[in-house]
Amino acid sequence: MKVKVHYLGLVKTYTKKTQDDLTLTEGNSLAELLNKLAADFGKPFNPEIYEPAKREVKPMFVVMVNGVLADQLSGLDTMLKDGDNIIVMPLMTGG
Repeated sequence: MKVKVHYLGLVKTYTKKTQDDLTLTEGNSLAELLNKLAADFGKPFNPEIYEPAKREVKPMFVVMVNGVLADQLSGLDTMLKDGDNIIVMPLMTGG
């Protein structure tokens, strides 16, 4: 299955890209995708954004699947489907 991952804000600085088109095994979860990204990008993506050993997205970052916050779905256990759009971005605050 194919998914598109978008990197916004500070995440884009860490990955040095704005997006990826990835081919994953059918039935992969969001955690498995983030594990792959952490392995591919190394530091500072891991541990600044996501730490595979702790299965933790750091508090200053959010992950969305098809425009919905992962925490409003099944969190890191959210199952991905062909054609999904995933966004990894810093938590935004205003003032």
